[in-house]
Amino acid sequence: MTRAFVFPGQGAQVIGMGKALAEAYPAARAVFEEVDAALGEKLSALIWEGAQEDLTLTQNAQPALMATSIAAARALEAEGIPVTSAAYVAGHSLGEYSALCAAGALSLADTARLLRLRGQAMQQAVPVGVGAMAALLGLDFEAATAVAEEAAQGEVCQAANDNDPAQVVVSGHKAAVERAVEIAKAKGAKRAVLLPVSAPFHCALMEPAAKVMAEALDDVAIGEPVVPVVANVRAVAVRNPEVIRSLLVEQVTGSVRWRESVAWMAGQGVTSFWEIGAGKALSGMIRRIAKEAETRAVGTPEDVASAKG
Repeated sequence: MTRAFVFPGQGAQVIGMGKALAEAYPAARAVFEEVDAALGEKLSALIWEGAQEDLTLTQNAQPALMATSIAAARALEAEGIPVTSAAYVAGHSLGEYSALCAAGALSLADTARLLRLRGQAMQQAVPVGVGAMAALLGLDFEAATAVAEEAAQGEVCQAANDNDPAQVVVSGHKAAVERAVEIAKAKGAKRAVLLPVSAPFHCALMEPAAKVMAEALDDVAIGEPVVPVVANVRAVAVRNPEVIRSLLVEQVTGSVRWRESVAWMAGQGVTSFWEIGAGKALSGMIRRIAKEAETRAVGTPEDVASAKG
């Protein structure tokens, strides 16, 4: 069995995530302590006892989800299942940072600080209410891209997340995205719904955030990952630290090519995908992409125990 470790993106956050792991595994608790120290605040208190609306703020959700994922990875490692037991790692949007951290390309402290900055920069790139995102269900990537192009009408509207064969997320100016919802319905989409997000991620409107991340990443040490990382914007494995650095900048405005990434890994012989951290959203997508593959969510001590078994 060839496995890949995959790491969730925004939307999976929930109050209490990772707490049981921290209580059961000193290595997991140490992750939250190190993230708190890196950010100079008790993010762990917000994750475990705060308000959901505060956790959902992009600048909090991004480092919080990463911390939970790395805590789960460290718990697995404590049970004799290190990241090197996977053939590849990959993550959805911010999850790519979790993957790079798990594979040793980025330090935990740097990853936490980068994600806090990324969240702030993405939020500040577009005033609230100017942008939007919508999920188009029942259309493939080509059809969704055509919808986005038709809806743009001089504004920005792009296919932002190619999640699985029947789920594409579009992103851009609010009016253009609203037009895309109506066009998609007319073209036979099963559903087309605006998403409850605070900014239009992974489109050209994020260019100011990309500039901020380019500067920040210039000052961060990136090593060669111990396991190849399948990059969002390329949908193939990369290991070169300088390539990783440039792709993380590109990723801010570029599409998350998740469907292609999973299909590529399956094509390389991956038969089992382990979703490391909060939620099970990626597992659902993976089952629709690589129908023969096994999926496993690892976010609690019970999940870790069953993975070991």
